[in-house]
Amino acid sequence: MVIYTLDLEGVFIPEIWIAVAEKTGIEALKRTTRDEPDYDKLMRYRLDILDSHNIKIADIQNVIGQMEPLEGAREFLDWLKGEGRVVILSDTFEQFAKPLMAKLGYPSLFCHSLEIEDGGRISGYKLRISDQKRKSVEAFKSLNFNVVASGDSYNDLSMLRAADKAVLYRPTEKFAKENSDLPTAENYAQLKEKFTELSKNL
Repeated sequence: MVIYTLDLEGVFIPEIWIAVAEKTGIEALKRTTRDEPDYDKLMRYRLDILDSHNIKIADIQNVIGQMEPLEGAREFLDWLKGEGRVVILSDTFEQFAKPLMAKLGYPSLFCHSLEIEDGGRISGYKLRISDQKRKSVEAFKSLNFNVVASGDSYNDLSMLRAADKAVLYRPTEKFAKENSDLPTAENYAQLKEKFTELSKNL
């Protein structure tokens, strides 16, 4: 029995923070987990920027409401659901992801939540659990599932390494070079091919 675990941003949807950066013109918000491996440091950096520019949760949700999944994402997910169980493990937040989950056909999503004050200021965030991607994969394996994973950046690495098989999806050249033992896919057709091949060898 196989469970496929995948990242969300960069795999199925565009990077939310980059979309916010482009909409607001705040270049500093383009920094993502591809650039900063320390997630807590990255989030505190982002929250400081939101405060300094008086950006509230509604402003971000307005941007997200105009976003669409990456081309072919829904079709790939529909195919993958027919191959096994699918769980998206993401470091995004419930308050961000909900409208995009509808556009992806409501796949199972494990993520975190934001702390929001009455006026809409984002004051902090709550991790569902620390290192949730790795711990989720380990929990699935303890239930006697084989896990095949895919992700694109540093915050996916513990998930990729904990899985039975893993594929890098459109990684940066640096990230791919640092993890050269893992196969790489540059599009959904290649990811489908890699998943099919790896699943047969479990």
